[in-house]
Formats: sequence, structure tokens, C-alpha cells
Amino acid sequence: MWWFQQGLSVLPVALVLCSASAFIFSYVTAVLLRHVDPLVPYISDTGTIPPERCLFGILLNISTFLGVATVYVRYKQVGALNPEKSGILRLNRLGLALGWTSCFGLCIIANFQKCILYSVHVLGACLTFGMGAVYMLVQTLLSFRMQPELHGRDIFWARLALLLWSSSSVATMLVSSVLLGSGIYGPDLVQKLHWHPQESGYTPHMISTVSEWSLAFSFLSFFLTYIRDFQKISLRAVATLQGQSLHHSPQGGGAEEQGLLFAGSI
Repeated sequence: MWWFQQGLSVLPVALVLCSASAFIFSYVTAVLLRHVDPLVPYISDTGTIPPERCLFGILLNISTFLGVATVYVRYKQVGALNPEKSGILRLNRLGLALGWTSCFGLCIIANFQKCILYSVHVLGACLTFGMGAVYMLVQTLLSFRMQPELHGRDIFWARLALLLWSSSSVATMLVSSVLLGSGIYGPDLVQKLHWHPQESGYTPHMISTVSEWSLAFSFLSFFLTYIRDFQKISLRAVATLQGQSLHHSPQGGGAEEQGLLFAGSI
């Protein structure tokens, strides 16, 4: 059995691969078609013009589904390991809400392109990156509170390092984006697709784009830390048949039959 076939570790692996593919394939397509500059464009710029916009949207929608599933499985795992610790359970519920909100923001990014509905696209980016950063903070705190009995110290330090990486990227991107949007260097620079090094605002633009790519890959790297935990999880579902026919509902206390629907390891 391969390592990614153990338990439910395929979920974070698939999430990272699908999200990275959305960024990389869209970037390559946009550059080859000369829709963006090769030197570090915004991630959203690489999914603005067809055909890369279609590829970008499809892959990010799949990533949204995988993200929802990954966040939920992590929530169930933490709850199963700490059934009587109210503080951890409250933090765990907060993490679920933050994680799903971040996934909803990713869905908005995928379906509302920057050049069509800019304000909605920005809202999606704020939900994805903003709530995602807080989700990383919550999961890092959970890892801290669960060590050393239920969690290894190495995982906590790895998640803390990734949290600091993402936080620095968020701060840098926020400052540079505010400068670009303030009008100091000219109007509508945040939607500009092609830049020349001699143009006004080129330096904050490059800082902003590099920070965005850095932030995206810090997020993906954080989910890679789930692989070892998810290898210890299995999933099992049972179908209950209330009667022997699909045409009529049972009127009385008829016999019930159960069958295994699918299995996988909590």
C-alpha cells in the first residue's frame, strides 16, 4: 500500500495537488498566450481570460470540495480524540466554521473573475486568505494544546512555522496592495495585466504578487502537515434498508436490513 492510500491521507494530498495545478497550469497557459507577463503575475490574473479562466475555475471548484471534506475530517478527528475537553471542542468548532468560510471564499474566486466583478472577487480573496490564516492559527493552537499526549511536537513547530510564513505574506501583500489601490501611482493599477519595469508602481506591484504566491503556497504546505494524521483515520458508512421494496414505505415495524456502503479508517 502506498503512503497516500493509507487512511484518508488522499484528501489533503488531492487538495494540494489540485490547487497547485490550478495555479501552475493557468499560469503556463496565460504566459504562452501572452495574456500576462511571465515575471510573477497575480494568481487571479492567470485565470482572467479564456481559455485559462475555464481551467482555473474548474480546478478551484474541485479544490473547494476537497477543502470542505478535509476541514470536516480534521474537525471529526480532533473531536474524537478530545471528547471531554470543552476548551478544545469549542476551538475545534471555531476551526470548522473558519475553514468552511475560507473554502466558500475559494469558490467565489473560482467563479467571479477579477475583470468581471472585481469587488466580489476581492471579497472572495479576503475570505479565502483572511479566514484561512485564522484557521491556520486555530489549528496551530489545537496542535499545541494536544501535545505531547495526542500530538507530536514536530508537527506543532512545523505548523507554527507555516503560520508565521503565511502571516508575513499577508502583511506584506496587504501593505503593497493598499499602496497600489490608493492612487499614488495611478488609477486602476490593481487590474493592470501587463507591466514594464520602468512604470510607476512596479516595485509595490512585484512585492504584492510575490507575497500572494508565497501566501498561496504557505496555505498548501499547511495542509500537507495533515497527511500523517489522516493516515490514522478510516471512514465507514452503513446503509439501512427499511423494507424490501423501493416503491412503498413500510407501514409497521417491518424488518430492517443493513449493508456496508463504503469503508475507508477514524
